[in-house]
Amino acid sequence: MATARRRQGPHPDPIQAAQQAHRAHSAPSPSPSPASIKHQSTRRHQRSLLARSCLAVLLLAGGVMLISSLLGLKHRWTISAVYDHLGEHVVKLSSSAADWQVPLGSGEVVGHADFEDGRKHAVRREFTQPKSEGLYWVNVNLGNGGPEPDLSGGMIPAVAPPFAMTRWTPQTRQNYVSMCPYNQTDTKLHGFIGTHQPAIWMGESGPAQLSAGLGEVETEFEARGLSFRKEDEYASANYYSNVLDAGEHGKIQAELAASSRVGHLRFTFDATRGAAPHVVVQASRESVLINAANTVARRPDNVTYPQGWVKVDKERNEVYGWNDERQDRILLSEELPAKSFKGYFVARFSVPFDQAGISHRGKKKHGVFEGEGEVLAGCVLALNSRSNLDLEIPDGQSLEATSRATRSTWSDKLDLLAVSGATPQNRTVLYTSFAHTLVYPYSVSENLGTHDSPYWAYYSGYLDRVLPGVSYSGYSIWDTFRAQTAWLIMLVPERAGAMITSMLQDYKEGGWMPMWKNIVETNIMVGTHSDAIIAQAMQAGVTDFDWTLAWQAVRKDAFTPPDRDTELRFGDREEHTPQEVRAGLTEYMRLGYVADDLHSEAGSRTLDYAYDDWAAAIVAANVDARDDARVLLERSKSYRNMWNAETGFMEAKNSDGSWAGPNAGWTEGDHWAYSLTVMHDVPGLIELMGGNASFVAFMDRHFQGNHNLHTNEPSHHIPYLYSFAGAPSKSQEWVRKIGREEYDHTATGLSGNEDCGQMSAWYLFSAMGFYPVDPASATYVIGAPFFDSLTLRLPGARRPLRITARGASSGAKYVRGVTIDGKPHRDIMITHEQIRDGADIVFDMQQTPQVWGK
Repeated sequence: MATARRRQGPHPDPIQAAQQAHRAHSAPSPSPSPASIKHQSTRRHQRSLLARSCLAVLLLAGGVMLISSLLGLKHRWTISAVYDHLGEHVVKLSSSAADWQVPLGSGEVVGHADFEDGRKHAVRREFTQPKSEGLYWVNVNLGNGGPEPDLSGGMIPAVAPPFAMTRWTPQTRQNYVSMCPYNQTDTKLHGFIGTHQPAIWMGESGPAQLSAGLGEVETEFEARGLSFRKEDEYASANYYSNVLDAGEHGKIQAELAASSRVGHLRFTFDATRGAAPHVVVQASRESVLINAANTVARRPDNVTYPQGWVKVDKERNEVYGWNDERQDRILLSEELPAKSFKGYFVARFSVPFDQAGISHRGKKKHGVFEGEGEVLAGCVLALNSRSNLDLEIPDGQSLEATSRATRSTWSDKLDLLAVSGATPQNRTVLYTSFAHTLVYPYSVSENLGTHDSPYWAYYSGYLDRVLPGVSYSGYSIWDTFRAQTAWLIMLVPERAGAMITSMLQDYKEGGWMPMWKNIVETNIMVGTHSDAIIAQAMQAGVTDFDWTLAWQAVRKDAFTPPDRDTELRFGDREEHTPQEVRAGLTEYMRLGYVADDLHSEAGSRTLDYAYDDWAAAIVAANVDARDDARVLLERSKSYRNMWNAETGFMEAKNSDGSWAGPNAGWTEGDHWAYSLTVMHDVPGLIELMGGNASFVAFMDRHFQGNHNLHTNEPSHHIPYLYSFAGAPSKSQEWVRKIGREEYDHTATGLSGNEDCGQMSAWYLFSAMGFYPVDPASATYVIGAPFFDSLTLRLPGARRPLRITARGASSGAKYVRGVTIDGKPHRDIMITHEQIRDGADIVFDMQQTPQVWGK
């Protein structure tokens, strides 16, 4: 990899860099084998940034001007109609559940359900096309409420298609680790951001920001905020609009649509007293750093200054540049790459701008068309910014057309689901949950070719250069392997193989499959649950990835400790470490557990590694590696080493065999949750606890003592465990209670962080009546459906998956019997094979507890 150095002379045009990258990589070069990737052990301090600057472009236009902007990682702009002060009339709308009076503007229709938050839910008809039952019920603010960050779902009202590279959202706050860019309690809008922050607890990378204003140009974030009223704000997955109050200078109507890589914005200025409209394109900004010294306090004044470069090109009617912001860069060793990462953008305007300039650290320089900090550079990493504009939103395309195209991609998926017996609130939770599962992992590849002859390429953070292929990032695998991956295999099979191939790209380029990837690995959470995803995909019949390579990657996870395993504790968010993978594997293979005095989170690691061994054994069996499969299957019983028979709980151990204490060594859970975290061998756990009666009594104490914290993933499978001990009615009762109390249709409708779709996947599966307790085996434990009927049209299946549970919507929550395709089914589990081509599953529901299942 090239050593970073100061660049002398002019900066390259991003389009030229993209063309050079295309030519350089048009013949795919072989990636280095994992053995050739070195994890250096030298610990370095974080690199001092040479440039302490925030750069912003300001565009000044005389008279009334209308601007539409298209930005993504690479950006673009156009125009359409002039703002019109619309009159109002009232229509009566009837839904399946209720009638209500809705004030509509001229030419407006109801765009989505009323989510009881005071926001507008009427919009011009063009932005509701094509019609979609699913999108009507999606509340893009669900999960955005709650005090930041611990009780927030971490969701934003993003406008983007499923799995988009860049998500565009109105911005009310500066975002960073623990803070989203939008909060529904705020009343000022500071512009719009094209974000690559994959979750509230992860950092931003290469964002694009812009704002519009009237009168005096303001480039500082706080100063440029404009007030708005909730009743003027319309938000959906394909279109956002708002009316911003510029005080005595007038009002601005702001509208947003987007494709996967391009944001499309339209500003309509209603100026008074001759106030001049302007747009600010921010190339770089102060970036709040949540590091070891700021993890608890989370002070927003603990900032760094990412470097950036910007140019105003009046001939092209464009502004373009880059920034190198990557807030998670501190988490891995300086020897790991992505050092040359930059987020490039191109902003193209639909009308000429009269005046232009730059702002450097708040100081405006009119008539200056280029600005830079002292930029460290290695490889040039720009992909084809302008090509994204031309391919995804060509010149002349209207905002309405962009909205329609994105809406179509959502309706194609969401309308695969149909439900009866659900209230309007239920439908909002159900369809919004579906939408939440279709965001991550997100695409990071770009087309450097044409529509007819595409050439896909992506930036590898490990090799620090552009490579051919399709790739993804935003893998929150500790969370999503539990249920979200199973949902994607069912509903998005066309992407499943590519998503796994992307994980294998990380193995080839960086030495390991991802744990929590955000451009590169971040070492967040514990365990190598990529192993479970590979196992599940194989068991589910996903064939479009390299099984041999996958086994190589899984085997390395299982048998190769990370660099410096005997030196580091690998604490949560410990900075400047090598890739963590199975930290403590050295003693795990020797002692049968991870030692609490040697490694952090030792209890959770031991239990997770036992599960990952089970998953690895499944992979080994699928590729006929029988000897390894036997070793791993035996090792998967290591959970037994954590059982303290005297206390009746799982407990971490020290290296000398002594117990570490009930509160030591847990990850986002406690000894109650982790005593029940043996997802692959529940019968063995029941035996360890003394049999069915003892196990059920323990479960009762767990739930009745309020120890089941659904806000975090270690508890998600637990209510289903009753069924293994002959008490399925208790599973059915607690699953229904959790679905009712931990989810609702409002902004505060998620009791915990969404975690890249896992919270929502739990609800979707539970509403259908089964859940993947042991995802690696591609099996599901039967619970009880929430609604009278639910139908999923599975892509590629011969027939729909129909679930019928008459009476479920009216309080019948207990199962007396189940049939699959007309045949009685007495097992508490079903396999993926039984449902992947569609099936008719009928539940006999009753009002009182039943004895059923084996």
